[in-house]
Amino acid sequence: MDVSENRVVEGRMVTARKLAELVEGDSVMEVDSIEEADRECPTCGGSVLSVTYMPSVTELVTGWKCQGCEWSETDRD
Repeated sequence: MDVSENRVVEGRMVTARKLAELVEGDSVMEVDSIEEADRECPTCGGSVLSVTYMPSVTELVTGWKCQGCEWSETDRD
């Protein structure tokens, strides 16, 4: 499911797919919608977005990305 909901991340408008690719550092297969995360960026204190995506057929990942700086992480850790 591709949702055409755009958000501003690091000064650029991004789709849910692009946000997932920024977090993953590579292309992804499937993407859910972007959601507001209930947390602040540990680097700059900015707003954080979350996106759930499938980088492969066997993996479902939730990623978080700061809207203001380069910080991101996934639930793999």
